[in-house]
Amino acid sequence: MFSFFGEEKGEPAVYQSVLADVRLFELLGRIDQDLAQVVQGQGCGRCGGRLDRADYARKPRGMPAELGAEHALRRSFCCAAEGCRRRNTPPSVRFLGRRVYVSAAIVGITALRAGARRDEARALRAWLGVSGRTLARWRRWWRDVFAASAFWRHARGRLRTPVPARALPGGLLRRFTGDLQTQLIATLRFLAPITTAGGAM
Repeated sequence: MFSFFGEEKGEPAVYQSVLADVRLFELLGRIDQDLAQVVQGQGCGRCGGRLDRADYARKPRGMPAELGAEHALRRSFCCAAEGCRRRNTPPSVRFLGRRVYVSAAIVGITALRAGARRDEARALRAWLGVSGRTLARWRRWWRDVFAASAFWRHARGRLRTPVPARALPGGLLRRFTGDLQTQLIATLRFLAPITTAGGAM
């Protein structure tokens, strides 16, 4: 699915290198598995019953094609107790709500700095298969919907330096230390609460 568009050393090329790394998505899958185990271990929030696996099949875009079928499943559970059967879907670092593209791709492409070379940014967009209209919609979501959410109003207080709405999500990503992959994973962990039914999605 993915092919590199040259040896550029600019920011979009770095993002593409990270987003093409199978190891990133394997790690995100393990994090999701850990998050799911915590939720399953707590049992049903309504009746305390046992939670059984009831995963959602997804058709995610924006990740390496060589990943296995398990990367197209969104972890979820259903209460085993008759008369309850309540659905419980854990937080995720792989899926940002019901969006088709995986969260790493959405955060990655919308986090590009304004000064990124236009031709490189365009190539990254083409490589991911993201239309200009879709990218614009994602950017508006960060600025207008996410920035006004209850989650962001409370969670931004955990950051040492404020992130203005116009700088999302790149400003958030750059608040975390480490290389780009480490920053991306930390950002996805930070955002995981909004991927549940009670989140900001």
